[in-house]
Amino acid sequence: MALFVVRHQHDADRCPAGDPDMGATLLNYLSRPQVKRHGVEIQGEAIVQGEHTLYLIVESSDEERVREFMQPFGEAGTVDVYPASTCARVVASGGCAAPMPVVDDVVAAMDPEDACQRAIEAGLVVHRAHPLNCETSIPALIGGVVMPNAHFYVRNHFQIPDLDPATWRLEVGGLVERPLRLSLRDLRSMRSKTMVVTLECAGNGRSMLDPPVPGEKWGVGAVSTAEWTGVPLVEVLDRAGVTSGARDVLFRGADGGRVDGGAEPIRFERSLSLDDARDSEALLAYAMNGEALPIQHGYPLRVVVPGWYSVTSVKWLTDIEAIGSQFRGYFQGEKYVYRWDDDGQGATEPVTLQRVRALITDPGAQEQVERGDIAIRGVAWSGAAPIARVEVSIGGGPWQEASLVGSRNRHSWQLWELITRLDQPGATTLRARAKDLAGRTQPEEPAWNRLGYGNNSVQEVPIAIR
Repeated sequence: MALFVVRHQHDADRCPAGDPDMGATLLNYLSRPQVKRHGVEIQGEAIVQGEHTLYLIVESSDEERVREFMQPFGEAGTVDVYPASTCARVVASGGCAAPMPVVDDVVAAMDPEDACQRAIEAGLVVHRAHPLNCETSIPALIGGVVMPNAHFYVRNHFQIPDLDPATWRLEVGGLVERPLRLSLRDLRSMRSKTMVVTLECAGNGRSMLDPPVPGEKWGVGAVSTAEWTGVPLVEVLDRAGVTSGARDVLFRGADGGRVDGGAEPIRFERSLSLDDARDSEALLAYAMNGEALPIQHGYPLRVVVPGWYSVTSVKWLTDIEAIGSQFRGYFQGEKYVYRWDDDGQGATEPVTLQRVRALITDPGAQEQVERGDIAIRGVAWSGAAPIARVEVSIGGGPWQEASLVGSRNRHSWQLWELITRLDQPGATTLRARAKDLAGRTQPEEPAWNRLGYGNNSVQEVPIAIR
């Protein structure tokens, strides 16, 4: 179906709405059941007050059907039909006059416009329409332990694969005694495990770095928590029988495309050392919050590695390969490493565990708060250990310890709150910092690095007391 904008104009003395009977006939003609008989679907309508101009946004298979439908209006005035697009499609294309981006033929992919529109309707904060990247809004972080699937942040490097679960298979090979080819049904028949795990993009908070660095300018909402269900990775590795020569376990997703400096398309690949693969409690997840994985989160199967930045939790998983050397692919050797020098030629450090962090979710930035008792709430997490304590400072004052809500969690965020009293009206700033049971704490200022990863500096939230 194509989208069109239709404009109809008529003279004041020929206004059909001036006659009650003609006005009723007009409403009936524009009714949704009537319109569908003409092969047209009206998405929106508006009349410019006092100008005798009608605008319609319609969908139809072709322009001729639209003109045929509008013929009665043509008898009363002029009719103009314009091929149109949606805002999501235009932004994904890169401009009003630009064609839709060419989707690499690595794999069948979801329509970028549809993917972006879903994210907008879910209330996500879109950073890029194609490939789709959007963070969870801070208000959506308030309340529950898990994030509803539609509100969970989305991070992509390429298009979103649209895989057929009937023909999809997980290939397990390389340095194994028994190569496997598993269907989704095979995996569902194996021993399953359910875990509540927080995933965070390694670039979360990148927009706060100074000087600025390349990459998605994430705020602090590229983090979410879900209940994941799947097969423990060790079950599959043991079934395949990893041989003694294996060093790394390589995960390959169906998503792929071209990257800077590359002549040919590549697939998204990441690895874990064999020891980390066995000790990390990694899941091959096929369900999210009790439902099949949504397409934007890796359907039909993804890796979930608790405690690690989510780049390791490869989506749309198609291959697991045991290899005899350290993997140095693009998304592990060129990207997702800490580079501390300006020219990127010095020593590097791999992006692995999530750094300890606390976020204030309530009150929100710039919110006006009534004087008196106030509840300051948020979430905190760490990839190294459960949260030990969270502290809050108000207006640069002393740090006050907040209460942890519920039991300490190993792999998911910790809810916390501080009930205090604010009597002095005016602007002030809330700050929160966390410490985990491994003794890790948050720095006061961001630790600048060339690719903008791992910023876990203390958050500041300006509010106004009235």
